[in-house]
Amino acid sequence: MPTNKPFPKENKKYIMEKSDNVRLFRKPGLFVPIKIEIRKDLKSRSKPRIKSEMLKIKFSEKIEKKPEKRSENKKKKMAKKENKSEKYISSRIPTSKFLPMSSEEVKACGWKELDIILVTGDAYVDHSSFGTAIIGRGLEDAGFRVGIIAQPRWDNSEDFKKLGMPKLFFSISAGNTDSMISNLTPGLKPRNKDAYSPGSKTGLRPNRAVIIYSNRIKEAFPKIPIIIGGIEASLRRFAHYDYLSNKVRQSILADAPADLVVYGMGELQIVELARRLQAGEDIKEIRNIPGTVWKMEVKAWKELNERGDKAGKKQAVEFGEVNEELYEKAAKFCKDYIEIPTFSEVTQDKVAFAKAFRMQFLEQNPFIGKGIIQPHPKTIIVQNRPMRPLTGTEMDQVYELPFTGEAHPLYAKPIPALEVIKFSLTTHRGCFGGCAFCAITQHQGRMISSRSTESILHEAKKLTEKPDFKGIITGVGGPSANMYGMECKIWMKKGACLDKSCLYPHICPALDTSHKKLLELMRHIRELPGVKKVFTGYGVRYDLALEDEEYLEELCAHHISGQLRIAPEHFSKRVTSSMRKPGRETYEKFADKFAALNKKYSKEQYIVNYLMSGHPSCTLEDMIEMAEYVRDYGGYTENVQDFTPTPMTVATCMYYTGLDPFTGRKMYVARDKKEKAMQRALMHYKSHDNYELVYEALEKAGRFDLVGNAHNCLIKRKKK
Repeated sequence: MPTNKPFPKENKKYIMEKSDNVRLFRKPGLFVPIKIEIRKDLKSRSKPRIKSEMLKIKFSEKIEKKPEKRSENKKKKMAKKENKSEKYISSRIPTSKFLPMSSEEVKACGWKELDIILVTGDAYVDHSSFGTAIIGRGLEDAGFRVGIIAQPRWDNSEDFKKLGMPKLFFSISAGNTDSMISNLTPGLKPRNKDAYSPGSKTGLRPNRAVIIYSNRIKEAFPKIPIIIGGIEASLRRFAHYDYLSNKVRQSILADAPADLVVYGMGELQIVELARRLQAGEDIKEIRNIPGTVWKMEVKAWKELNERGDKAGKKQAVEFGEVNEELYEKAAKFCKDYIEIPTFSEVTQDKVAFAKAFRMQFLEQNPFIGKGIIQPHPKTIIVQNRPMRPLTGTEMDQVYELPFTGEAHPLYAKPIPALEVIKFSLTTHRGCFGGCAFCAITQHQGRMISSRSTESILHEAKKLTEKPDFKGIITGVGGPSANMYGMECKIWMKKGACLDKSCLYPHICPALDTSHKKLLELMRHIRELPGVKKVFTGYGVRYDLALEDEEYLEELCAHHISGQLRIAPEHFSKRVTSSMRKPGRETYEKFADKFAALNKKYSKEQYIVNYLMSGHPSCTLEDMIEMAEYVRDYGGYTENVQDFTPTPMTVATCMYYTGLDPFTGRKMYVARDKKEKAMQRALMHYKSHDNYELVYEALEKAGRFDLVGNAHNCLIKRKKK
């Protein structure tokens, strides 16, 4: 059987922010204006109405009953406005400009059948910020006929049949985010909005979307190859801790009836795979494409281990087995791949889980990384080394594909995720920040791949030609705003270092932190006809920004829309250390510099902080420390995210095991729902709804000095 052949063939080519009122003695010039905050607070405050107010309401109700004609006119005007708001720009673009989503659209293309069908848990938005659109346009550019099934019903297989059976394969993605994150809050409650669905409607994708979609396709077309990819599949490629079930689950490839996982960004892998299938290769034989994961039978793995063993080879020669070539291939395979602790071991032993995580993390290098093998009870999961990052020329080619930049005309309501990034520009991929809670390094990699200035300016010009463009480019950047064009001396020789961080605890001297290329780019964009403002809508890495005075000057002078979003995440040294983030001192240095520059340019601009509660190593004492810091220095914000364990991040490994996977050091983890709620409530200590939780947290921590009427208290005493 093909699956019993473990050796890969030689491949000849690899191809608005909510704000609350703040204390008046806080440090000025850094955060959202006090007047605005107090005004919003007054609007949102709900006090019982007094008698005079009730009389006013009754009187106004009587007045409103009289002019019925006027109210009817108002209703008509409102209806007209609603109708206008539903006529989106995408409805004016011909359907033929999009990849087909129906059999009628396929026929209109002049095709009898499709080569590849992409299934996604998101609505179909033909924009370069959406993974399905990038993969679809890339395959189309390579000469393949591609169709899309977006957000299919999953209770039966009918929706998966509407475009027929593709000639080559189905490709499945849960969408731009893991389906658990799309559907559930950190408290595992259903979300009331889905930014990747029309009109924010929820319930249009299942939990574990990739597995469910795979099963439905297998029911409809048992023999067709199934390829899975995107964030959900990519980050679940090994045995992983699953927050929803609170247990270690198998690799997604062991659970889903799929043939391959494409991990990482995927453009190079998917085109290579399509070409080889088109050339007649069997999906079971395609085993050597970097950036893919495949399955090997347990029996084949045992035989491979025996043949790869030198002592076994010597014994076989003595007994007359002379197939030298087979043994040489086995030895080479065992040299190119490393075995990490098995699924059974990592489910029973948290130390083994941490070891397995560390081993696979240190091999995510496309230049010198090895393949990884993790035995599961019924199959063997084999990950090939990562695919190399795209070159600058390849990045330009991807982002210059014929994207319409709009949602498919099928949708009558807007896709909120598109509205946020519609007039933004992606300049680069990758992030060398290495934050413990982030999976970007495991998906996009640490090395920065940047587009050329010419390519970005060409896209910016196209934005200015859109009929609904108002002259404002809302964001320029990538996973971070200010890593464009940056590189390290060693990247092209041996890839990014995985045993140390580029930025933590100090910025590596080998890293080029010049913002010169980014500054030149921003100046060119500002000079384009039709462009009024160019804002930095992506998160600025402020420790990097401090390395370049000129960048900070221009950022404050030209590229902030009143509020600058940054993510210090925490102000306790212990927590920022476990996050691999810069500490409070760096933040304060940036905040002071920011305030000074705003004063210099007579700008009224403010910092908006993004903070996190419940991160591994974070205690109630740490959260109280952060609450006191916010009390004294300002920056009270609604932008507080409770830590959510997502697969394949360092922090999730810490959360599950209670260990730092790199040092073996034990760490505190808040797993109790009540304590996690208390930690978050401490950052919203001004909210009346959080009073009891904050009181209980202060009581538990022995900090009753923060309860009372003094200026430094977080909450007032309970009334007798």
